[in-house]
Amino acid sequence: MIFSKTKIRVRYADTDQMKMVYHSKYLEYFEQGRSDLLREIGIPYPKIEEMGIYLPVIEAHAKFIKAARYDDLLIVTTMLTEEPQARITIEYAILNSESTELLVAGYTKHGFVNASTGKPTRAPKIFLDIVSKLFTDSHKKE
Repeated sequence: MIFSKTKIRVRYADTDQMKMVYHSKYLEYFEQGRSDLLREIGIPYPKIEEMGIYLPVIEAHAKFIKAARYDDLLIVTTMLTEEPQARITIEYAILNSESTELLVAGYTKHGFVNASTGKPTRAPKIFLDIVSKLFTDSHKKE
């Protein structure tokens, strides 16, 4: 498994009239975690786009367990639990950093798309090589 942790402080603008984080904001938190994970493993979004590839979200799921509130400090754990093929699934767990309670769990699925044609394509070899090496290294540590 490959994972990354991102800290996010809930802004007032992220909350609704009930002073809780509005549900769609959690997808933005997923996106921040995903961007940080890809950057940390050496293939940030700009590098992927330079390869002529886009990674559109083709499916998203979130299970809301407990609400986050204004000024809470959240930890977004972003995980790759399996090596990608034609698609990549990224999992997320959002916790309150103080109580360590799980607030939201979910995933996003992404397709690899040729930026020029807009058609599905295979993941670039360099992407697969980096991820494969990280999976191999993480299994050696277990």
